[in-house]
Amino acid sequence: MTDFRDPFDSIKDHPFDAALSQRYLVYALSTITARSLPDLRDGLKPVHRRLLWAMRLLKMEPSGASPDVLVANPARNGTSYKKCARVVGDVIGKYHPHGDSSVYDAMVRLAQDFVLRTPLVDGQGNFGNIDGDNAAAMRYTEARLTQPAADLMAGLDEGTVDFRPTYNGEDEEPEIFPGLFPNLLANGASGIAVGMATSIPPHNVTEILDAAALLIDDPDTTHAALMAVVKGPDFPTGGVLVDSPAIIAEAYATGRGAFRTRARFSTGKDDQGVWEPTGIEKLGGGTWQLVVSEIPYQVQKGKLIEQIAGIINDKKLPILEDVRDESDETIRIVITPKTRNVDPQVLKDSLYRLTDLENRFPLNLNVLDATHTPRVLGLRAVLVEWLKHQIDVLVRRAQHRLAKIADRLELLDGYIIAYLNLDRVIEIIRTEDEPKLVMMDEFALTDRQAEAILNMRLRSLRKLEEMELRREHADLVAERDDLQKLVENPQRQCAKLKRDIAALRKRYGPDTLLGHRRTLVEEAGPAREIPLEAMIEREPITVILSERGWIRAMSGHRDLAAADTLKFKEGDGPQFAFHAYTTDKLLLATSTGRIYTLGSDKLPGGRGFGDPVRSLVDMDNEGTIVAFMPARTGTDLLLASSDGRGFIAAVAEIMAETRKGRQVVNIRTGAKLAVIRPVAPGADSVAVIGENRKLLVFALDEMPRMARGQGVQMQRYRDGGLSDAIAFRLSDGLSWTMGGETGRTRTESDMTPWKVARGAAGRMPPTGFPRDNRF
Repeated sequence: MTDFRDPFDSIKDHPFDAALSQRYLVYALSTITARSLPDLRDGLKPVHRRLLWAMRLLKMEPSGASPDVLVANPARNGTSYKKCARVVGDVIGKYHPHGDSSVYDAMVRLAQDFVLRTPLVDGQGNFGNIDGDNAAAMRYTEARLTQPAADLMAGLDEGTVDFRPTYNGEDEEPEIFPGLFPNLLANGASGIAVGMATSIPPHNVTEILDAAALLIDDPDTTHAALMAVVKGPDFPTGGVLVDSPAIIAEAYATGRGAFRTRARFSTGKDDQGVWEPTGIEKLGGGTWQLVVSEIPYQVQKGKLIEQIAGIINDKKLPILEDVRDESDETIRIVITPKTRNVDPQVLKDSLYRLTDLENRFPLNLNVLDATHTPRVLGLRAVLVEWLKHQIDVLVRRAQHRLAKIADRLELLDGYIIAYLNLDRVIEIIRTEDEPKLVMMDEFALTDRQAEAILNMRLRSLRKLEEMELRREHADLVAERDDLQKLVENPQRQCAKLKRDIAALRKRYGPDTLLGHRRTLVEEAGPAREIPLEAMIEREPITVILSERGWIRAMSGHRDLAAADTLKFKEGDGPQFAFHAYTTDKLLLATSTGRIYTLGSDKLPGGRGFGDPVRSLVDMDNEGTIVAFMPARTGTDLLLASSDGRGFIAAVAEIMAETRKGRQVVNIRTGAKLAVIRPVAPGADSVAVIGENRKLLVFALDEMPRMARGQGVQMQRYRDGGLSDAIAFRLSDGLSWTMGGETGRTRTESDMTPWKVARGAAGRMPPTGFPRDNRF
């Protein structure tokens, strides 16, 4: 019968926020527990665990060689290599129903020796590089397990962990790996879940095992004692850890923090195998270059070189000339200074501040514990929980072995009974229709014992076989007794675990290729902030600004009267010309009261007519340039507007940081900035002359010191405005140049007739004072 029910009848009303929050919570928990956070016990996320499990089932075991040989000798036994596509297919088909690209990316990461401190996958083919290049497609690459991966999975067949059904119920997979290899801290992890994240750096295996042995000997071992063993992260790319021991210890105590790491400057090792620490490579003629041999963890070499090259192109570091990548199997980045007189430490500090040659790696020890609960733990808590897991594995392995021994002893007891009554057993087998039941009844055998006797081979009836059975029986009984004592005695368990850790330590000891520490721990202060002036080589220049605003800097102190110095476009001429140095800052003031700061080293060269000054600063179109001079820090300037107002300003307080400059003098309507002059050393008076040719002298102390404003009234006018002003020493008087070809200078030493209070009108200047009213 056809069902004509309305499908909308099955719809139920629920509040939208409740339905959304419930579904998002399910997604969040799935992301946290089954995707992003590693398990404390084996340090793996589900995708990594499933990849290694699939490779184990595909019999992609490592070679019998030790990890040292595996790393150092490229001539490996390739019989266990298989295509990565086969592994990825098994993983997404049986265990991990996600995209093949994400699964392959996870597999590639397990094989990259610049990402994992101790790789778990031995890759063959293109698995990417530290430059940031991607791995080849999975159909081209092959892989197998490494020895550390085998150590991590050791004991899977010995009842040490639980298995659970796969997502479709067709297969089984382990919930956790039982091996003794401390993968969580050895290789670290990183991941972003919902509302939380994890970031664990890699560590040295030997140090982790030594710290675990300390906790076995003394469960009350302090955090300080553990930090005496665990020096800090041990990154696969090496580098230098420059934080203080106190900062490192604090991060491990709380499980949160960050580590400051730097590149290692070194030209390699000397004859004794010791690293040359400065990284300075001497060249001919006193020149030198810096060589980077190791870069910080997770910094791509290609992007790092692009970053340094960008600094050179943008001229952010004038003392840096060039960068070259001369790397092969080992990293070799060559950095060339501008000149041989550059301080190497200044260059290093500048690179630390401007590039990823120094960066910070975060520590967030957020992991899933044995109950799959996310927790942020310190180093000691992580080791304690990991040791608990290893004790549990040890006990479960012993219990599994005891069950196997019990089964075997049951069969051996049956075999021995059969040998003691061999003729009767043969007779029963030959004459009885149900020999199994007869033997069970006559010799008090179990069903398994009777079945095993019936399945014996005839050649096992030798006398020698009986002796072997009795010897095996005695050995198993002795082993059973030892295992029972182990299961019942926690002290024996700790002793056994410590012996196992010592055996594993031999494989990853500090004298092995995989076990030696790569990251140097060496405390260093923050990189110094070097002022730009310290990076610029001090060279003399001649600065020229034309009337139409074209600016240029010619090398050397040129003769300002020479024809080749003052060459301009047709219709243009000189406005300002003076001598300076490449380390100087230049002040440019406009009539609107805005002051701009220019760097002498950034001025266009002296070839041609230069560049428009408006291309260097964002000048408004209303004002005109009234002053252009070197900025001498530590000195003062006298600033005055055309309406007779002015003040004193320190050069350091009016220098601008941006292209827009700084508004220093607030100009009233109808006025403009007319004067900006340096205050001479020892000056104690100010002389002001107006367009009405009235001169006024007053004490410099009557002028306020300001960084911005209108100032005070210096001189009053009935008509016109201020023409010029100057600060001078009253005892020296005023001097001015006389007209004519003689170039004589006249000095008026007694300025008493003109010295009155600030703000007066003044009186006519001395006889012979210039008609242009300029000092």
